[in-house]
Amino acid sequence: MRVPTDLSALARVLDWFDGFESPVVPQRVWLQLKTALAEAFTNAVRHAHAGAPELTVEIQFEQTAESLELKIIDSGPHFDLEAKLHELPDVDLNATGGRGLRLMNCIADELRYVRLDDDRNCLSLVKCYEMESPS
Repeated sequence: MRVPTDLSALARVLDWFDGFESPVVPQRVWLQLKTALAEAFTNAVRHAHAGAPELTVEIQFEQTAESLELKIIDSGPHFDLEAKLHELPDVDLNATGGRGLRLMNCIADELRYVRLDDDRNCLSLVKCYEMESPS
């Protein structure tokens, strides 16, 4: 899925993601990854593409028997995710922002951020789960 760099596209992104929901994935896991997707998309719009509304954000989703993976691809400047996570202050529960990376890091079983060959960035979030039997 490719959407404009606009926070108003978040509802479309989340609706698209909900279209993949599977009865074998625990609801708690699905909601956690959906929350991480919302944070990642919002960060791409606000930080990676700040001041560049002509850019788009690409989102990819893959499900295996053991995990869900989201990739959020942007065209912003590259940054060092590990360094940023280490320099973040403790979470202020009353803050209106600044918790997204830490939240994604807590939700994801694997969180990676790499520069792609085409000079875009890919934030990959992997969430593992144990299948539930469909009711």
